Amino acid sequence: MLEPEGSPKSWPPLGLPTGSVRALLTLIVVGVVVQAVVRSHSLDIIWTETLLISLAYYFTSRRFVALPASIVERLQNEGVIERELHPLFLPRHSIRVLLFAAFTGLGVWLYQNNRLFETKVLSLLLMVYSFMIGAVFRSVRSWVTVRISKGEQLSSYWGDLKAVGILIVVGIAAVAEIVPERGPLPEGFDRIALAMMLFYFGSR
Repeated sequence: MLEPEGSPKSWPPLGLPTGSVRALLTLIVVGVVVQAVVRSHSLDIIWTETLLISLAYYFTSRRFVALPASIVERLQNEGVIERELHPLFLPRHSIRVLLFAAFTGLGVWLYQNNRLFETKVLSLLLMVYSFMIGAVFRSVRSWVTVRISKGEQLSSYWGDLKAVGILIVVGIAAVAEIVPERGPLPEGFDRIALAMMLFYFGSR
């Protein structure tokens, strides 16, 4: 049996656009984490770890060859590359926007109910927002870099400075964790260090 002209060479899971199943799984994990925080339910750490892995998929840079839109369109028309719909048939970046909205809404609700500064809640939001803000920072930096002279050189200097800073801060936190007899660090230093690391991951 012949396939219709223009059919993809391989069918994604459930016949949905590529990435749809991952989008659904991510939204499910976010739903579980948010409802647990709202209800003050204890949550197994595996859910938090899975959440961060999911965020990494959506908010870290995946390197690929960037082609102008006109060339992509021509290659698609010629059948060289397949046309891809966005996950769940939603507009581009919709899943990222939903993730931002979910945790922003959670933060507002917690603030209104005087729970924003609970230790566990604050730690979770600190991790999530550090990662997301890092991703936003990367996008803004890329947009600015291409519009200023010597952008690549400035970007390189900033990247080196950021790398040295995060290595020093996380290194101090790691030494304090491994060799506690060296003396305690200021309260919350380890959380700040890990938040900076997540920001760095997101900004890459």
